[in-house]
Parts: sequence; structure tokens; C-alpha cells
Amino acid sequence: MLPEFVWDASVLEGNPFTFPEVKTLLDGVTIGGRKVSDQEQVLNLAESSKHLLALAKAGKFSLDKATFTELNGLVARNEALEWGHFRGEGNETNYTPDVGLGEHGRYTPLATVAGATELNRVFANGLQALQGEVRQPFEKAAAFFLFGALQQFFFDGNKRTSRFMMNGILMSAGIDAISVPAAKVQEFNENMVRFYLEKDATEMMAFLIDCHPDAEQIHKVDSGHSAESDTNRTGLL
Repeated sequence: MLPEFVWDASVLEGNPFTFPEVKTLLDGVTIGGRKVSDQEQVLNLAESSKHLLALAKAGKFSLDKATFTELNGLVARNEALEWGHFRGEGNETNYTPDVGLGEHGRYTPLATVAGATELNRVFANGLQALQGEVRQPFEKAAAFFLFGALQQFFFDGNKRTSRFMMNGILMSAGIDAISVPAAKVQEFNENMVRFYLEKDATEMMAFLIDCHPDAEQIHKVDSGHSAESDTNRTGLL
């Protein structure tokens, strides 16, 4: 399953590695004609996946900043401007990254400021809202992914790191992880653009459920409870 999961995640990043190439690389054989940066991204995804699985199996996964930054340190290593800490907590305190939305322009998150005081406040408040107000484990997991993607706590790897956190929440609750299939990359990107524009979790929540192997069962569990309701009400997004 690891090669499939890593390949799906790499396709979402626009990585050109094919599935057979990912399998070969994970077997320890380098691929000729590919950029070192693309190869490293694949290897980082594999290492992050293994680390997350080890945490979950040992019961050591925590929904906290330490785990979040630790995973980013693996996901974005040698790819981001800085990795493993929030924007503003390292040497770079002026550059604020943004997210391209195609014809809709760009989404700009909170500014990078020395010490990351505001980012830490937003993160702490978001965690409190998730823990106190979002009841369903699946919704809590998906909401964290959207929260991390929206706030852009890191210089790069935000969606990847937040998806790992999402899966850590799921696995810790005894629920299988989500892998967004490579075949759904266009749908994922289009839904995320609308999410950045509207800050409404409804569409992405439904999309993530449909990506889960137990989608039908999750829909049954959520019958009578709107999957997006708690998240939208919290003001988390």
C-alpha cells in the first residue's frame, strides 16, 4: 500500500514520477532522467508515511503542534524555505507565501512575522475548537486538513503535512487513512480553489468522505448529522 499512497500524494503535488517509478525508487533504485527535487519529494513522502504509521501503531500520535511541526520537518525537508517550524519562528521573518488559484488570483494567509505570535494563537484556538466542538472523528480529521491548508502555518508542504495529521487522527480513532486517488487530482484542485475562495467546508468534506474506502459506512454514521455543520459553526475556517 505504501507505493500507492506515496504516488497518489505525489501526483497531487504535480510530481512527474509514474507509479512504477515510485515503486522502483522505494525499492532503493534511483530513476534516471528525473529531477533530484522530484525524487526527494517522493522519498520525503515515503518517510513521512512510515513515521506517521509508527506513531499511530504505538499510540503516540498526538493532535498538537509538536507532531504537526515534526511531520512538516519530514515532508518539506530540503524543499521549503525552512521546515519543521511555523513561519516566523526561524531565520526568515519577512516572506509570506501564497496559494495560486488560477483564474481566481491568489490566496494570501496571515503575514509571516518574527515569533509567529498570531499563527500560534490561531493554531491554539483552532485546536481548542476541534477538540471541544467537533464530535465526529472523521469530521475532526478532515477539518484539521482544511484548517492547516487554509492557514498555511509553514513555508511549504502545508496540504501534505495537514493530510498526514488528518490521517493520524483517523488511524488513532481506528479508522482507515484517506488517500486522494491520483485520478481525482483535478477534482481535488478545483474543490480546494473553491474552498480557499469561500472558506466553506461542505464540498471538501463530502469529497474526502468519497475518497475513503468506507465512504458508504461513514455516510450512514453521519446520517442525521450534517458532516460540515460542526466545522462551519466553530468559526475554525
